[in-house]
Amino acid sequence: MMIRARLCLLTALSLLAGCGRVADLEPAPGQPLPVKPLMARATPTPAELLTAPPYARPERVDELVRRSEPRKPDAFDLPPPTGSAAPPEPAGTDPDPVTNETGPAVPQ
Repeated sequence: MMIRARLCLLTALSLLAGCGRVADLEPAPGQPLPVKPLMARATPTPAELLTAPPYARPERVDELVRRSEPRKPDAFDLPPPTGSAAPPEPAGTDPDPVTNETGPAVPQ
């Protein structure tokens, strides 16, 4: 039963794939091509209308670095503070003591 359903599905898909027709695209009988764009010198042909412009399909760049070059100095590439300490507080601030105590757990 299962094999028969798969066989029917495979047959239907192969018939569907084979029914496509390859021919040049042309406007419907009695219908003109689309109007000429305002800034175009001539009305584009169907092949020109179906060709994607270069900006629609940019070339893929897999290799980002073509040759090794030393990096330029970066003013923001600073080493970490010494002793793994946090940076000091800004001038004029009053540091509040911070504790991890949350107090007793009292149901409310």
